[in-house]
Amino acid sequence: MSPKSRLYTLVKAWKNKPFQEVRDACGEPWLGLSSQALEEHQSWSKRQAIGHEPIFNCKGTKLTGSLFRPLINASDMQLLRLFMEGLDSIAYWYRSGRFIPGILPIPTHALASSEYIDALSDLILNSRLPVGLVTLGIQALPQAHLEGSSKEGLLRLRRLGVLIHLLQFSGSAEELKWAEELEIEGLHIDMTQCRQPELPLDLISQIRNYKHARTQIYASNLTLVKDLSHASLMQVDHCYGGLMMPPISRHQMLHINDSRIAKAIFSFHPQSNQNGD
Repeated sequence: MSPKSRLYTLVKAWKNKPFQEVRDACGEPWLGLSSQALEEHQSWSKRQAIGHEPIFNCKGTKLTGSLFRPLINASDMQLLRLFMEGLDSIAYWYRSGRFIPGILPIPTHALASSEYIDALSDLILNSRLPVGLVTLGIQALPQAHLEGSSKEGLLRLRRLGVLIHLLQFSGSAEELKWAEELEIEGLHIDMTQCRQPELPLDLISQIRNYKHARTQIYASNLTLVKDLSHASLMQVDHCYGGLMMPPISRHQMLHINDSRIAKAIFSFHPQSNQNGD
């Protein structure tokens, strides 16, 4: 599917051109955009200032990353502009002295499109961010006829130093196969699906059997104290959701280090899990 936005035309025009910094209103270097694209970005940014969801370790004592939520429901016309916004935020934190990895969700059909992959590659290269700061969040596995092209697109981006996460991990055999083949660095479990009286022991068993040194487990959508307790029992590495902290602006992200709510809960209800740090 070919993007129709004006931004896509700009991205294609930058290909094979030397990197040029453009400074924003605060005098900070940006992502190498034309003045027209920068004005469009700044206008959009004012309307969507809140959207970075902080991610913490399980005990809430340390900020470990951010999920850029506007990309989750982005239309084809918005995708590249929002991806650029996410990269700019990661670069803003990095220039400000904070090494905060950013997870940028990507729809399945974009992974199977060589045109989208070309555009995303150009944006990532022009951002000049260090390896490990940019993560692609796969929102769903592709349909069978798109599987080959999607894996090819992900491998192209992986060669640029991009990490890969699966955002809706349910423990299915197909998901585990993808995780093994692509050596996925992060698996995200929606804790709203784990609110039965008993924890899904089969899912916990699968995670523990699969998990290896480079794979991190994320608990998403924590909104109840029970969710945090379950996440602790499941020995996840990272947590995020309204209970930890709601989405904030990129500037606010610079000034947080922990989730005070999660820390308070653990101070009153200490858990036996020692893997939260």
